[in-house]
Amino acid sequence: MRYIRSAIFPIAVLLVSGLTAFAQESELKVVDEVVAQVNDGVITLSRIKREMNTVADAMVAEGKTREQATAEVQAKQGELIANIINEELILQKGKEIGADADADAFVNQRLSDIMKQQNIKSLDALYELMLREKVDPQEFKENLRRQYIKDAVFQREVGGKVYWGWKASEIKAYYEKHKDKFTKPETLTLSEIFLSFAGRDENAVRDKAKLLVQQLRGGADFAKTAIDNSDRQDVRDTKGSVGTITVPQLKQISEKFVAPIAATKVGGISDPVETVEGIEIFRVDDRKEATKESVFDESEIRQAMTMEVMADKRREFLVTLRAEAYIKVNDTYRPLVSPLLSAEVKPDEKKPSN
Repeated sequence: MRYIRSAIFPIAVLLVSGLTAFAQESELKVVDEVVAQVNDGVITLSRIKREMNTVADAMVAEGKTREQATAEVQAKQGELIANIINEELILQKGKEIGADADADAFVNQRLSDIMKQQNIKSLDALYELMLREKVDPQEFKENLRRQYIKDAVFQREVGGKVYWGWKASEIKAYYEKHKDKFTKPETLTLSEIFLSFAGRDENAVRDKAKLLVQQLRGGADFAKTAIDNSDRQDVRDTKGSVGTITVPQLKQISEKFVAPIAATKVGGISDPVETVEGIEIFRVDDRKEATKESVFDESEIRQAMTMEVMADKRREFLVTLRAEAYIKVNDTYRPLVSPLLSAEVKPDEKKPSN
């Protein structure tokens, strides 16, 4: 299932692991090591190794040898530990502001969306398919959960504050200086038919798409064809209508859609467009050409201004989190980690809360 496999790669596999010990002949033997303490949380060596293996696996999948990947990951161990410290601080902040309360609902909805897109009838069937694709369902869910919390923290604590923090005079000045950025883009009104690959012979889906395009170009009713054939869950309500979208927005969804739609006249049917999940067939219902006229759109200007400073603002936020935190790095790893943090790690400066 390529969709699920591709969904897991952008998300770091960072699972919390505790200390494991066992008694043997009345002697306690510790089989894990605390690399860093972050407030009341700990980062263990086993967690670091799992992350290193995940990164190495991704490099191998991109064509590097196992030896090359292992060497590169080992060379970046300090950076990896610093990143995990930052992530731990963000997750703790997420718990503090209540972002974790909505994370489970998000995960459940995401799994439900995957099931709909892949025509999978139950969670057990989805989990079985994941396991066959060598994707651990629990890791996959935990990754989604962590990513949701991190996104929520950055949105509330950084993005939202920056976006709404601009003064009217700053917005006006930015617009006057960058009018060329805010010209009216080409807009498209589209309808679609989506044919899913899930559980089907892909060549048969491709043949069906070609046949539908032929029928539609021959005069077949688009709404009826969409209702009878599209795998979108709401097709009976939408009748295939997507609505109006700008070309820049279309590019953000998928670059693959741009050229076939550009080559299609108003009222025409596009060639089939293949994606990981299936095949799209578009009808261009209307098109309004781009103009050189500048348009003052406050939300768009705020967004552009925010994006320009977002990377720096996120770094500043992380520096603040570290400055307010109790962080103690194991002496073995401190020389690797401390130079990579914006503020020097001072392990004994603060005490963890009880």
